[in-house]
Amino acid sequence: MDLKDKVVVITGAAGGIGAALAHRFATEGAAALILADLDGDAAEALAGEVGTEARAVAVDVTDENQVAELAAETEERFGRIDLFCANAGILTGQGLEASAETWARTWAVNVQSHVYSARAVLPGMLERGDGYLLHTCSAAGLLTAVGDAPYAVTKHAAVSFAEWLSITYGAQGIKVSALCPQGVDTPMLQDGLAAGHIGAKVTAAGGAVLPAEEVAASVVEGLAAERFLILPHPEVQKYYLHRASDTDRWLTGMRGLAASLQANAEA
Repeated sequence: MDLKDKVVVITGAAGGIGAALAHRFATEGAAALILADLDGDAAEALAGEVGTEARAVAVDVTDENQVAELAAETEERFGRIDLFCANAGILTGQGLEASAETWARTWAVNVQSHVYSARAVLPGMLERGDGYLLHTCSAAGLLTAVGDAPYAVTKHAAVSFAEWLSITYGAQGIKVSALCPQGVDTPMLQDGLAAGHIGAKVTAAGGAVLPAEEVAASVVEGLAAERFLILPHPEVQKYYLHRASDTDRWLTGMRGLAASLQANAEA
């Protein structure tokens, strides 16, 4: 995909990876950027920065009606949606103690919102025989998230759903990519580190913590190549293959890493 003159929607756009994508897509010549975020004021501020036609919308991605309205209004105004970036996501830092409400909220943001956006934009894309879905899934969706059961499970589900979309609609002109970064210097990771979450510590220890701008650059390259897996951290591919080829050994290594970090935290 060449982003020049494309109409792009980004959810979770106001900060972190979403904001970096907005800035980079504007540089690449996108015709219009629709910046959706739960924090409408922050999205509005970003829209004033990106230097291209940008529209900020306050959207709760867990509300299917709001997501459908976002898609319908964009298509009415611009005639189409070329690329929909389902980027909103949350983590919990919790394990078995996570409440039913926490599980439900994490599922709603990390998985169900992807279902809602695909359901909203696919009819128009299929009618044109062209369209692109970018789902931010995390390396946790290929590996795991130590110390955060809801995040690990929902990110695996997000990757699985993206795979299903590609298999089901790829022959009809729909491209799908799953963005699976490891550590990214965003408020999500920094807040986790500040709170002492073991999962955040494992992420930070597992490889380079990239600035969001480098992730956005990887996305542009991955979209151009129309690759399903976009891996800003090349080592994730190695870990993914290791996990698949010798799962028991990989699990042993992950247990050791988690135990080491937990011991350091308690020392």
